[in-house]
Amino acid sequence: MTRFIHEKFAKDYLEELLKDYGEVKPSEKVSGEIKEIDVLFTPSKQQSSNLQVLGLLGRFAEHPAILEPSIKVG
Repeated sequence: MTRFIHEKFAKDYLEELLKDYGEVKPSEKVSGEIKEIDVLFTPSKQQSSNLQVLGLLGRFAEHPAILEPSIKVG
């Protein structure tokens, strides 16, 4: 469950940025774990050359990734 509005925004933002490059599963439960991860990303089989427009996030998106955005407020 998302506790903060900023965390929800970060999940939605990552999903929107990455959806054209692979499968994005926000709030995915990890088997064998009680914890829920924020975003599970699996890149498409055919890599897109457009990933470079995402900068550092595009470099992460070249490989499967678990993304846990952390936003410090205040």
